[in-house]
Amino acid sequence: MVLLGDYHTHTKYSRHKHGKGTVLENASVAFNKGLKQIAITDHGFNHKCFGVRRRDIPNVKEDILNAKEVTGIDILLGVEANLISKEGLIDVNEQDFEFLDILLMGHHTIVKMNSFKDFYDLTWSNFFGSPYYPSKERLNRNTTAFLKALDKYPIDIITHLNYGCPTDTLAVAKMAKEKGTLIELNGKRINFTDKELEIMASEGVKFIVNSDAHSPDKVGECNNAFNTIFRLGLPLSQVVNIDKLPKFISKRG
Repeated sequence: MVLLGDYHTHTKYSRHKHGKGTVLENASVAFNKGLKQIAITDHGFNHKCFGVRRRDIPNVKEDILNAKEVTGIDILLGVEANLISKEGLIDVNEQDFEFLDILLMGHHTIVKMNSFKDFYDLTWSNFFGSPYYPSKERLNRNTTAFLKALDKYPIDIITHLNYGCPTDTLAVAKMAKEKGTLIELNGKRINFTDKELEIMASEGVKFIVNSDAHSPDKVGECNNAFNTIFRLGLPLSQVVNIDKLPKFISKRG
């Protein structure tokens, strides 16, 4: 069993030292660990502390071209977009798709939301609400926002689903399957129950293993996800970047 691609890695372009390394450093580590492909997916534009700036995208592209030439690794340019409204809006616009090879999306805090009401309902209520026992209203609100985002955008990967924003996991996973979106098994944290994962697998949901690396040495480090796959016996045929390279639904797809 070989991991061939890591599609959730951060660099110094996730600002304020949230990402620690360069594109070349991420790619060099990936090469040394036997990966064939990685994605640079810094935090979305509306993240107030760590978001990549649109004016830095040309620099990211130049760094990727250089790192490709030096390492031979195939490197995709992406972003880990933020959910910014109950209506499923994310902080990516139509013009951004001109440079995106891959689109990730997840829930984060410290994000500029679309409105104060969205901030209250998706940030404030989740930050101060129980992650384990959400009210039915909050669970439905979160779930609906994810479903609407999946319907609006060609999202390739939902990152760390349920982290800081509990949802009806199975409802989101079923729509992800319908849209061709992958559910991430995060190398740091997995916020699903065993039962949820087993049901998702039985429904034919496709998974992707990612490191969520914020420093170069963590690229390709996905033991948390691997251990979960082995422990539950999840079908490797449904994990798209083990022993094969995935196809994505956004621009490169």
